[in-house]
Amino acid sequence: MLEFKYDTQLLIEGKDLDEDVISEYFTKNFKGDCLLAVGDEELIKIHYHTNEPWKVLEYCSTLGEIYDIVIEDMDRQARGLQG
Repeated sequence: MLEFKYDTQLLIEGKDLDEDVISEYFTKNFKGDCLLAVGDEELIKIHYHTNEPWKVLEYCSTLGEIYDIVIEDMDRQARGLQG
């Protein structure tokens, strides 16, 4: 069994986005691993493994418009199943 079940990916489009501030928020407020927050002041790509992807979506939606949202169940993938 995986420690963190969901691979959560999305894009945030906004203004004055700061990947360091976003990364720090994730580290302090969410349980997970494999954090990737890269981009510029107007577009950030997020990749994160967590058991609570809805918290990631909730936070990111406060920063700007979120889209291209993908949440994959890595446990199902490891077992060769869809989803």
